[in-house]
Amino acid sequence: MSDHLFPHYTNPGADTLGKKILPLRNRMTIYNEWLIKKLETMLPGYMDETGIDMWLVIAREYNEDPVIMSLLPEPNLYARRRTILMFHRKPEGVERSAVYRYGFGDFYKGVWDPDKEEQYECLARLIREKDPEKIGINVSNTFAFGDGLTHGEYSLLVDALGDYSDRLVSAETLCIRWLETRSKEELEAYPMLAELTHAIIQEAFSSKVITPGVTTVDDVQWWMRQKMLDLGVEMWFPATVDRQGHGDSYEDKEKTGVIHRGDLLHCDVGFFYLGLATDVQQNAYVLKQGETDAPQGLKNALADANKLQDYHAEAMKTGRTGNEILKIALDNANKNGLKPSIYTHPLGVHGHAAGPTIGLWDQQDGVPGRGDYPLHPDTCYAIELNAKRKVPEWDDQEVRMSLEQDAWWTGEKLVFMAGRQKKLHLVS
Repeated sequence: MSDHLFPHYTNPGADTLGKKILPLRNRMTIYNEWLIKKLETMLPGYMDETGIDMWLVIAREYNEDPVIMSLLPEPNLYARRRTILMFHRKPEGVERSAVYRYGFGDFYKGVWDPDKEEQYECLARLIREKDPEKIGINVSNTFAFGDGLTHGEYSLLVDALGDYSDRLVSAETLCIRWLETRSKEELEAYPMLAELTHAIIQEAFSSKVITPGVTTVDDVQWWMRQKMLDLGVEMWFPATVDRQGHGDSYEDKEKTGVIHRGDLLHCDVGFFYLGLATDVQQNAYVLKQGETDAPQGLKNALADANKLQDYHAEAMKTGRTGNEILKIALDNANKNGLKPSIYTHPLGVHGHAAGPTIGLWDQQDGVPGRGDYPLHPDTCYAIELNAKRKVPEWDDQEVRMSLEQDAWWTGEKLVFMAGRQKKLHLVS
């Protein structure tokens, strides 16, 4: 396990990092360069791996398949009317076509003339001409990411194909493999996005934003949301902040209350940029008058959460399923006296992304289906978990220390892309 891609890096702050956020036109150029390379160099291997000769991605405007956003170039990330993408595996690569009125430049050649034939008539004709043995469609009982073909479009497809509909197979695994794997270029860019997320939190959990006895948790979470907007990134869920004080149970913590000295603060923050999502949870302590550090009991609780991250990282092996990783990590944590809970999810094109689910907060014995999927190299995760511990300074009140840090599974080790929180933020 590695704590950071850049061990000697010091976070320069949100505004400094924010200067690396590109203007929209430059983002489009970078994103589309990444996409064309992935289509040319990565997709053929996934089609071979899953044994699919032709892949159909069919979506309608405002009812998009969750995969199509990752296949269309900027600025056309959504289906218009009915958009049909057709991928045909050939010896020299993958032939990419759009059974669509316009096509998408160098990405997908337009192959339908609506003045000559109906859309599904065109699709059926092309399929018969190419004669693939296995035609992958996005239907799945397990993964939402592999289940984007609607019932209406499926019915139209089957009617158009006739006897060729016997060749239709689920493209579930192809969808997941395409969505979950990060390219070399994406992995080079990802650490800065994680650093920026940390920097936003660091600034939010400071006296620049928080005045004890005045500022509310609502104030802080709205500051975070505005900060992301000002920096030019898109939040994928509303940033949240909560507080717990001496005498407050975690379940009864105030959602919109005033932040007091002596409070433990917790946040959950994430955004989208260049087609990638971040998702981070960290914690802060609001110093009482005369204090220079947090109570040792709270620091011990954070150390427990760090130990749980270690057990989690040690349990990760390529080929192990999410459920196997969960069991090994929890068993080791319990044996060593922790009170653990793990609910890690893949991270990438989506925030709660494609790949193996490693626990859910309410399913610590494993997640049937999604947890049975194996770990692959060059995939990314929000390592999300918590450890509970009694705090002597709070009359043995139990505290839940929750952490979430973005990480890359290289195939051999887990790398936390922007390090991990080992010290509480201190608000003076």
